[in-house]
Amino acid sequence: MSANPAAPVPDSPLPVAVVTGGSSGIGAATARRLATAGFHVVLGARRTDRIEQLATHIGGSAYPLDVTDQGSVDAFCSAVPVAQVLVNNAGGAVGMDPVATADAGDWAGMYDVNVLGVLRMTQALLPALIASGRGDVVMVGSTAGLVNYEGGGGYTAAKHGTHALAETLRLELCGQPVRVMVVAPGMVRTEEFSLTRFGGDSDRADAVYAGVREPLVAEDIADCIGWMVTRPHHVNVDLLVVRPLAQAAQHKVHRDA
Repeated sequence: MSANPAAPVPDSPLPVAVVTGGSSGIGAATARRLATAGFHVVLGARRTDRIEQLATHIGGSAYPLDVTDQGSVDAFCSAVPVAQVLVNNAGGAVGMDPVATADAGDWAGMYDVNVLGVLRMTQALLPALIASGRGDVVMVGSTAGLVNYEGGGGYTAAKHGTHALAETLRLELCGQPVRVMVVAPGMVRTEEFSLTRFGGDSDRADAVYAGVREPLVAEDIADCIGWMVTRPHHVNVDLLVVRPLAQAAQHKVHRDA
């Protein structure tokens, strides 16, 4: 991906919210939600055709972004000199292999996007967030960052890393005008998460949600993020855990016969 600087975000009287992984799922839904809340949304993702179309629809901006590539992050952030909100949404899971047979490359890839990608984006935009006087960093974590489960070692390790990064950053920014918040979704049915996890196997992806009457959808998490960033700025929502009613815990899900 090119590391050439992009044209800056157009001047806007609206506060600026950056959303990574904005081409689909929770990222795209969050962009729409923040636009309705009065933000100029700057979308970043690798699939530029999708984010450009969405940006046109919501009156935002879109730039190519691969959070696993420092050059791409630098180029993206050079176009965003002013920002009040960063939503670190880009992430994902690969595979369900047990620890004994897991692919170390899959684990490295999950760590790169879920932890190092968050680090790269946060480091790059933190000066602008501090300078705004009312900055927000929102991490899209997971209940997998709180509880482990069989077959999820690589993903749970990565999401535990996301949560640890957020908690550490909050400590280090104490006294600065920047909130650090984590939303930790449970079972969310989006068009791509499980399909990507299982390498495009739609049967395995669909089985994750089989019998679950109403799993969460992307808009549910976007609504949570919209609520978090619009609280009075002295209110820091450290961690918001949200699951569907059918999911009592990571390992306890009600499924209709």
